[in-house]
Amino acid sequence: MERFQRMGELMAERGPEMVMSLLVLVVGLVLVRWIIRVIRNALLKVTDRLTLVSVVCNILMVLLLAVVIISASLEAGLQPGPVISFLTFVCLGAVGIIILFRPLIPTLPFKVGNVVKAGNLLGRIEATTILNTRLKTFDGKTFFVPNRKIPDDIVINYHFTQTRRVKIDVNLRYDQDLMQAKRVLEEIMIADPRVKAKPAPVVYVLNLSRHCVELGARCWVDNPKYWVTRCDLLEKTKLGFDNAGLAFAFPQLDVHHHGTRSGVLAVNAPFETEDGLALAEDEDLS
Repeated sequence: MERFQRMGELMAERGPEMVMSLLVLVVGLVLVRWIIRVIRNALLKVTDRLTLVSVVCNILMVLLLAVVIISASLEAGLQPGPVISFLTFVCLGAVGIIILFRPLIPTLPFKVGNVVKAGNLLGRIEATTILNTRLKTFDGKTFFVPNRKIPDDIVINYHFTQTRRVKIDVNLRYDQDLMQAKRVLEEIMIADPRVKAKPAPVVYVLNLSRHCVELGARCWVDNPKYWVTRCDLLEKTKLGFDNAGLAFAFPQLDVHHHGTRSGVLAVNAPFETEDGLALAEDEDLS
């Protein structure tokens, strides 16, 4: 009973200061979180060095938290000298630990919102905790991946760079106009506003195979627009070749009848199977 009486007297005497101190602490923590987020996003726009950005943001967060705690302590009526001395010691120790040991602490190679491929899973990172990472695939499934497994596997982060190259490969028949096909592919890429002007779109002759001329169209787009742009360029390529009267190549089997008395048929197979093994040529079928 005496303890509750003392607490009541303390609240009556220092109640407004304690309420104001708590308000300063809550508002300060919210502001610190918002300021750090703004600074992190601004730094990521000018540099892709995630470790440096993380170290800078952590140091700034420690300093801002110290300012908030000092302000809340002063509002509560505490003596500023001991509080400032203690927080200065804590801040220096925290900054030293961050600078010295931060590069040695393993971190996940992605952040929330990134599209990644971890192992055989492809999807968007929704959340990360100390124990696991929540990944949502594009077919609506949610996976909880243990963080201890991620460093031991290959991870592809499609948002680690701002741009990504689109590859459009086309097989053209040998009797088609090669230069016209290259012009059609270049015009399709240049006309799309999502395609970057630098590096400029380019079309290569990749290979002269046994049944076609292999063309490769290459261009660069922003990472978030990659998939939709690639699908649209594939559709425009098909329509563009149709409008230009260009024919795609496909594996085919030519059968020639030599008209011999024995009724022998000669089969020419000038193409390769999908696994790269050539089929027999001039095989006689009796």
